[in-house]
Amino acid sequence: MIYPLSGLLIGAAIGAWRARANGGKGLDMLQWGAGFGIALGLIGLFVLIFIERSLR
Repeated sequence: MIYPLSGLLIGAAIGAWRARANGGKGLDMLQWGAGFGIALGLIGLFVLIFIERSLR
């Protein structure tokens, strides 16, 4: 359960940082944070599924 949540939070932080580094305003940071958060959250979900299936 912790991998998707961690991916979501880390992705949101990376996305907001990238938007700010490119000169984005608040809404840009929200959009980039959401995009990166969703992407890394999905990667975390697949990691969780892989780990759960390999333990059985």
